[in-house]
Amino acid sequence: MRIDAHQHYWRIERGDYGWITPEIPVLYRDFVPSDLNPLLIKHDLDGSIVIQAAPTIDETEYLLELAADHSSILGVVGWLDLFDPNHRRHFERFCQHEKFLGFRITIQEMSDSSRILEEDFINALRVYEEEDVPVDLLVLSSQLEHTVQLLHQVPHLRGVIDHIAKPRVRDMEMDSWLAAMREIAAFPNMYCKLSGIVTEGDHLNWKAQDFIPYIHHVLQLFGPDRLMFGSDWPVCLMAAEYDEVLQLLEESLPSQWGESERNKLFGLNAKTFYKI
Repeated sequence: MRIDAHQHYWRIERGDYGWITPEIPVLYRDFVPSDLNPLLIKHDLDGSIVIQAAPTIDETEYLLELAADHSSILGVVGWLDLFDPNHRRHFERFCQHEKFLGFRITIQEMSDSSRILEEDFINALRVYEEEDVPVDLLVLSSQLEHTVQLLHQVPHLRGVIDHIAKPRVRDMEMDSWLAAMREIAAFPNMYCKLSGIVTEGDHLNWKAQDFIPYIHHVLQLFGPDRLMFGSDWPVCLMAAEYDEVLQLLEESLPSQWGESERNKLFGLNAKTFYKI
């Protein structure tokens, strides 16, 4: 099974995508399965995992309804606010949908990421840790210190770092990002998505060599069993077409990686992590 483990769908008229504005014309339109399906077919992908793009319960319900109608959507990673005392009720309702896979914690959107170390948040996350629920972590490289501290509180969390934690490729950030990622990789249940990389570089003038050192470090840290390919389509369109994203990753893989390692990266690991 070949899977794109990270992409988005949205309808602008729904009104809960505050970050998608007319100032980003390439994204300011609807994106639905009929837009992506030709690309999945072209690249011999069996389907995709759709990730929440708005911090609302309503958007997750919209994605679950969409998934029920489209076989190319293999599953949905929804949104939960663990500070909301009703998060458990929302989670249990989502679980009634066959294609609900887990949820994403959007640390990126927090002005103070130390909030994830508050007792109520940790206690809430521990419940999902005990239940082995897949949890995506959307985090900026500047928030990794708090993320590492959180993982020490939930060391068995079935988690995945989205977009290799968004290192500032434009600024050639490396040392602090790498040190934190090394700590995260030491947690055996933590995975990493090779996704959302191109948008961290120069959108207009990026070249493969800008990203290859970051990709190689992640390959070494997490190994072939804990990495997933994700296109981050359509957000990637700000910097690259779907074909270019896939080509960048393919060309960055070490020559010693054979069919087994590639099959894991391009689908089997996502199937395992999300229990598809």
